[in-house]
Amino acid sequence: YQFVDSEILINEALEEGLNVLAEGAQGSLLDVDFGTYPFVTSSNTVSAGCCIGLGISPKAIGRVYGIFKAYCTRVGSGPFPTELQDEVGHLMADRGHEFGAVTGRPRRCGWIDLVALRYTIMLSGVTHLIMMKSDVLDTLPTIKACVAYRIGDKEYKNMPYSLEANIEPIYQELPGWQTPLDGCRSEQELPDAFRHYVAFLEAQLRVPISIISVGPDRSQTIMRKLNNEL
Repeated sequence: YQFVDSEILINEALEEGLNVLAEGAQGSLLDVDFGTYPFVTSSNTVSAGCCIGLGISPKAIGRVYGIFKAYCTRVGSGPFPTELQDEVGHLMADRGHEFGAVTGRPRRCGWIDLVALRYTIMLSGVTHLIMMKSDVLDTLPTIKACVAYRIGDKEYKNMPYSLEANIEPIYQELPGWQTPLDGCRSEQELPDAFRHYVAFLEAQLRVPISIISVGPDRSQTIMRKLNNEL
């Protein structure tokens, strides 16, 4: 490898009109400042962290793609309000092959948490969403999504200051599609119930889902055309 002044190299590329893709390796809620402390890493994992890490100005950031799963997972300890320790949680882990890529530890699984997802979208200024592992939920008759938290007699739609309290997730239920998604190659081929799930998420999150993955192969990545962007 050739040693270079990477910050100069990247900024010169941007000035030439080239595209630079910066990929974050860890989830937003592991951010040392804004994550679920003390269950965090030692750096900033939100999108602004690339400015410090790469030496680029915030004004150089164009699109911010937020990658999330159609359900929720977590490795190791830490708060997880929507965690499922029943057969549905085990099904998600089994169908999703949910084991830590580095540690090999099994991931904890649960329903999608829109309170946490809205929070991370806000922190990183997400402009487009990418939904992964949609096919993991294929067999379920009912899909749940956490739209708010209840702590005592108070309801929270935003992330509360502390997650140490006994949090009761408030769910909205949607019909499952109960048909394999892994054979779909375009948005038009997706079942109506799944498309309804996508529309529900977009309405809740107020950010478009521009890419949907329905399997591990590159051909199972569906690019949605949104306002002539893709």
